[in-house]
Amino acid sequence: MRIHCKIVVIVLCFGVFLLLYFLVGNAADEPPFKEVASDNSFPPSPGLGNVASVKLAKKTQRVPRVSPNQPRSNRKESKVSVRSGTNAKLSRPRNEVVRPVSRSATTGEEWMHLAVVACGDRLQETLTLLKSALLFSVKKIKFHIFAEDDLASLFQKGLRKWPRFVSSKFQYSVYPITFSVGNAEEWKKLFKPCAAQRLFLPVILTDVDSLLYVDTDVLFLRPMDDIWNLLKEFNSTQLAAMAPEHEIPKIGWYSRFARHPFYGVTGVNSGVMLMNLTRIRSTLFKNSMISTGLSWEDLLHPLYQKYRNHITWGDQDLLNIIFHYNPECLYTFPCQWNYRPDHCMYGSNCKGAEEEGVAILHGNRGVYHDDKQPAFKAVYDAIHDYPFEDNIFQSLFQPLQTKFLNTVNTLCGRIPQVFLKQVEKTMRTLYEQRVIVHVKRPHK
Repeated sequence: MRIHCKIVVIVLCFGVFLLLYFLVGNAADEPPFKEVASDNSFPPSPGLGNVASVKLAKKTQRVPRVSPNQPRSNRKESKVSVRSGTNAKLSRPRNEVVRPVSRSATTGEEWMHLAVVACGDRLQETLTLLKSALLFSVKKIKFHIFAEDDLASLFQKGLRKWPRFVSSKFQYSVYPITFSVGNAEEWKKLFKPCAAQRLFLPVILTDVDSLLYVDTDVLFLRPMDDIWNLLKEFNSTQLAAMAPEHEIPKIGWYSRFARHPFYGVTGVNSGVMLMNLTRIRSTLFKNSMISTGLSWEDLLHPLYQKYRNHITWGDQDLLNIIFHYNPECLYTFPCQWNYRPDHCMYGSNCKGAEEEGVAILHGNRGVYHDDKQPAFKAVYDAIHDYPFEDNIFQSLFQPLQTKFLNTVNTLCGRIPQVFLKQVEKTMRTLYEQRVIVHVKRPHK
């Protein structure tokens, strides 16, 4: 009898051990993303809809795979040009398009919208950017990817390779490069290939209320949710947000060399731009050409025609001119939200990053792909090489720390805490959300 009792006790103990392993041990390795309750405190905007429809279209007319949690409704379809590089009447793209979504029809959860423009050899750089956004963010994200025709299918192929627990956190649309006014070839050659596309986002994404635009050479080291929440800090006239081009006027480019009007003392950098598209579409902008205001779309081409021989940085210069005449429309966020080599290669001059750590890393000047700024390249390589299925602390943060040991004698690497502080904080938050929440205190 005693032997039977012992056998029963052993079996029960083994069963409890297996139960704890599946509920706790497995979650500690790589638990599912935590679902977040809807935040309905977003400030009112005239064009914000509760639901946007979800539809698909491809050149082959086949219906692509759709995520089971993808919201749907009967809102009118957005208009996007079918033909890349034309100023034809806007129509539906033939590339795969998942309709923009602001809030889920069933749960009311808020979606964040992220836009990027990719041309040339920017495929892997853009996929690494999108990966960084998903790694740290809480809310679900809708990606709006504007790409040349030959890149569209490569983006679809790359995004579909990501594991299911990641794909449930995002939707995406691929749009052709399109300019609604002026000469398309001129716009495409303005500064960098396709960079001027960002100027036309309010015109193309007519069903999107608010949007974060970033250059392809941007990496998130902090949840996108945090910069998205800055929309709540806009006053009644503000409709876009950017960081200053420089922190010190005497070494800033605009304050020394610009031959056109620019915003504030040092100008603004458009590599990270938060926008309330609804407000942009409904505003008449003051300008130096006519006494009355012009809508965003009507302003772009005449502004370019007037200043085309005086601008150096293309579309960023045009944005500086617009907000020079409309300063009340711009919200400026601190430099840690758009941290570039300029903030450390001439000495550390971003106090916000020193205090809080870099939130968004902007590797302009091609520093992700050469050895001029090893600190920037170390971050890019760590995120690019990280497999989604692996433990994020062991396979991302620890290798990143190791890489920085080789950068301490470089201009930007001598202050590694600037790069690592926010990542470490985000890792700690992720650990608490994904692991600790799964471990419940036992009942007495």
